Amino acid sequence: MHKPIKISYIGGGSRQWARNLMSDLALEPDLTGTVILYDIDYEAAVNNAIIGNMMMELPEAKGKWNFIVAKTLEESLVNADFVFISILPATFEEMKAYAHIPEKWGIYQTVGDTVGPAGIFRALIMMPIYEEIVLAVKNICPNAWVINFTNPMTMCVQTLYHVFPEIKAFGNCHEVFHVQDIIARALKEKTGIVASRKDIEINPLGINHFTWINYASYKDIDLMPIYKEFVEKYHKDGLGKDEWETYYPFGSGERVKFDLFKKSGVIAAAGDRHLVEFLPQSWYLKDKKTIHDWHFFLTPVNFRMKRKEEANETALRIIRKEEKIKIEPSGEEGILQLKALLGLSSLLTNVNIINKGQIPNLPLGHVVETNALFRRDEVRPIYSGPMPDFPLEFTRIHIQNHKFLLQAFDENDLSYARYAFHQDPLVKHLLPQDLDLMFDEIVEATEPYLSYYKK
Repeated sequence: MHKPIKISYIGGGSRQWARNLMSDLALEPDLTGTVILYDIDYEAAVNNAIIGNMMMELPEAKGKWNFIVAKTLEESLVNADFVFISILPATFEEMKAYAHIPEKWGIYQTVGDTVGPAGIFRALIMMPIYEEIVLAVKNICPNAWVINFTNPMTMCVQTLYHVFPEIKAFGNCHEVFHVQDIIARALKEKTGIVASRKDIEINPLGINHFTWINYASYKDIDLMPIYKEFVEKYHKDGLGKDEWETYYPFGSGERVKFDLFKKSGVIAAAGDRHLVEFLPQSWYLKDKKTIHDWHFFLTPVNFRMKRKEEANETALRIIRKEEKIKIEPSGEEGILQLKALLGLSSLLTNVNIINKGQIPNLPLGHVVETNALFRRDEVRPIYSGPMPDFPLEFTRIHIQNHKFLLQAFDENDLSYARYAFHQDPLVKHLLPQDLDLMFDEIVEATEPYLSYYKK
């Protein structure tokens, strides 16, 4: 067993990621230590600490962890070996504004946290918050590994490096895992071979939620031709209704993914709900009928608010011992990453990290998503090769927007964000005066969280 470690969890009141971490730590016999939970919702962090410590008392718990709550960010970071960040920038009320105000102009956003009007404003709100976090890391635990789970993923990790270039940081996203399951399904239908997603070797490349795969293999079998046959079989009707309609509002029939394969010859690795937000509105988000025909859902912010309330109620029932607590693996790779960084193993997986040349036709220094090798105190990007032409065109537009947003942050000036807003593919078809009206209305609705921007 490795010596005890200390994890600072910023956003420690999280109803999803923090609970996932607790379960995975409970099931891991080779690690032990302390998790310091910090959240501006102090009560939520306290409840998570109680639940985490209850997990450790269960007979199936193999890990030995103590969960405690910090009252300040700085307190949580003292002597931290790892810093996890999983926050909601601002509140769901602000998310309502940037996700739903654009609907007045016919702009529907399926997720509303990465690109489009929602992604732009979420990034603007996030960057000053992340500056505070990363400066505290620089001053208190500069050698800690910082692991980001917050969206917009690319901009969050970019901000970490922008403020503290020497930081050791990367971002985790599980979107790619699902497409490995789909490729494994195609393999089974074609050959009868049953493989897990971890058996499917892939070469992901792109930016988060707009990631592409141009190589897929199972042992000595090239899976790209097999996936092509699978697409031909399912692209018209998508996967069965029972496979996606029951997962409202997160499911999809994968029709967008299959259509993009036919357009590009490479596998779109993210979920359909994320992919469509990177592309022109007329392709998949023209109206609600188009959305229905392509077999995916919008995710209303009211749904997210209701789910948060239900998660809070579940936590209270667990604490009162009215509901049994469960420990189950999350399917995430955070614990495997920790073990590799501690030198207990090595790991090859997809991660969001600075481009050091692993994608040669994207800008150096910009955050990209590719495979990387995790080993003792190192995350080494794996060369992925150049992005294919089709996704490259749109990827470059979004990277340029990221640069505009960083400029807005550096100069405290929203006019640079307005430039990004005007050229985002999802809204670019609208008249400039309509884009300005939409931008200004969202600014007004989120103004308390935009005070950083003086201009």
